[in-house]
Amino acid sequence: MSEKYKIHDNSKAYFITMTTVGWVDIFTRKNHKLTIVNSLEYCQKHKGLVIFGWVLMHSHLHLLCKADEGFSLSDILRDFKKFTSKEIVRQIQEEPESRREWILPFLKH
Repeated sequence: MSEKYKIHDNSKAYFITMTTVGWVDIFTRKNHKLTIVNSLEYCQKHKGLVIFGWVLMHSHLHLLCKADEGFSLSDILRDFKKFTSKEIVRQIQEEPESRREWILPFLKH
């Protein structure tokens, strides 16, 4: 990854865009949207995430954020992405989802 896209100063705010694999429209289902919202709230309460604004689109998330003093924004975002990706895949596997057959192989990592 380019140095241009790394977080070097946790005291500053960053504009972050996180996309789904292949820009797949994952966030069109209410349960997937709620997973993102609940995870953001958890990170704010327990992991030191400070959010100035955010927008959830059908295939990506924009965040204007920083880390509280003593926290690492890179670590927060890593944990956020790891949890939400696993949770959304679990939901696709276990809950009614008309796109399950083609979407699960696409999301395998």
